[in-house]
Amino acid sequence: MKQSLRIIFTVQGEGRGHLTQAISMAEMLRRHGHEVVDVLVGKSHSRELPAFFYEKINAPVTIYNAPSLIYRKDKKHIAKMRTFFHNTNITKLMYYSDSIALIQIHIKESKPDLLINFYEILPGFAQLRYRIDTPFINIGHQYLLKHPDYAHGKGEGQDHTLLRLHATLSSIGATKTLALSFYPMKSFPREHISVVPPLLRKEVLELEPTTGDYILGYMLNQGYENEVRAWHKKNPDIKLHFFWDKQDAPETLVVDDTLTLHRINDELFLKYMAGCKGYITTAGFESVCEAMFLNKPIMMVPAHMEQEINAADAEAIGGGIVSHSFDLSKLLSYIEQKQTHAEDFSFQQWVRSAEESFINHLASVLE
Repeated sequence: MKQSLRIIFTVQGEGRGHLTQAISMAEMLRRHGHEVVDVLVGKSHSRELPAFFYEKINAPVTIYNAPSLIYRKDKKHIAKMRTFFHNTNITKLMYYSDSIALIQIHIKESKPDLLINFYEILPGFAQLRYRIDTPFINIGHQYLLKHPDYAHGKGEGQDHTLLRLHATLSSIGATKTLALSFYPMKSFPREHISVVPPLLRKEVLELEPTTGDYILGYMLNQGYENEVRAWHKKNPDIKLHFFWDKQDAPETLVVDDTLTLHRINDELFLKYMAGCKGYITTAGFESVCEAMFLNKPIMMVPAHMEQEINAADAEAIGGGIVSHSFDLSKLLSYIEQKQTHAEDFSFQQWVRSAEESFINHLASVLE
């Protein structure tokens, strides 16, 4: 392997997880003398790329139009048919064609040794259209759906089928696929899949958790706000800090003495994560891993099938409980029952093995 590699990232910009994975990988690569020369982020107009990503990725960032999820009027759950028609109308398809061409142009101009794709679907189509020579590595928890031994993605319903299709399309042309997992599993060579630890950032690994007097929440979808406010009205003595991505909201909205809503701010989020007594989330893989690493009691409220799979997976290994609503009373009961064992470092050890694992896989691709 060359002593110093030029690497380009493509990242799905929906939510926080893939963005923080990209930051983690960039930091890791630089520690080993490599350079991230270009970062391409696919996102919809309805999502705002968080400021922390520009600050932390430390490379040029280009945003392009990519397929996105459309939510129901309740702003909680995905509207599947609206999502399909929104992403397949002729105008959108023309935008996506332009995005595929843009990806190819950036690869041609950057001349990278490697492309690392964080579950973005259009790089696979760029590979299909242009037959790009650059080696591709795909990274994402969702690629476990293609693993025959993964128990939580075997459903035959429409949602499962669509998730597996997305995983397949986003991995077109991949030299290797790295499937992030809560726990070790054997490789699946037929699909070039290797199972690897979660990709958490150095800031998370260095946190020293404490047990504060508040509940931390993360609600990417604004529709859960009413549920949170309704519960808070009945339980005003419980201190709550929630993070959301409402674009027209102030950075910090102090509702009253015990309820504060924060715009997504990564450093602040990690500070509150380290000190909370419990965490409630819509079950994005990354933040669940962060809370598990810090041994926090977690309640997961999935908003769509992918998050339902994440939640079932985490619950099966004792990582938290699942609920259908933001009823924080369930989390408070779980906090009282949960026994934490400081000597149990199995998940922490798995997470801490990530850097060696990723660097070895990168080397194997370029040998």
